[in-house]
Formats: sequence, structure tokens, C-alpha cells
Amino acid sequence: MSKPEKSPENFESALSELEAIVAKMEAGQLTLEASLSAYKRGALLLQYCQAALKDAEQQVEILEGNTLKNWAPDDK
Repeated sequence: MSKPEKSPENFESALSELEAIVAKMEAGQLTLEASLSAYKRGALLLQYCQAALKDAEQQVEILEGNTLKNWAPDDK
């Protein structure tokens, strides 16, 4: 029986862990079994990050009254 995956504390910690997993996998530092486990953890972290970003985007839209505008600096 495998142990349950620990949920990330916040977006930043999830992103940091995901970056570390990617770096290890790209460097070829993991066995096949460890790579599969890391891939599963990475997929979970990616899903968490995507959901957090979507939630933040929805909050911004609500705060802006659903009238988000492109920002352009003043040319003065």
C-alpha cells in the first residue's frame, strides 16, 4: 500500500517542488520507478497550480467587475 500524497501548503511551495522534480528528471538522476513516482507527484502539483491560478484569475475578474482592460503606460 502506498502512502498518501502530501498536499502542497500553497502555490509557491507547489511550484518550487514541481521545478525541483523537473530538474531531477531532466538531469536523469532518478531510477525508472522513482521517475514514475515523480511524474505522478508532478501531475498532482501541476493540477494544484493550475487550479490556484484559475481561482486567482476569477477573483481578479470579480474585483475588476468583469471589465479587465489592457494596461498601457502613459506616454508623457
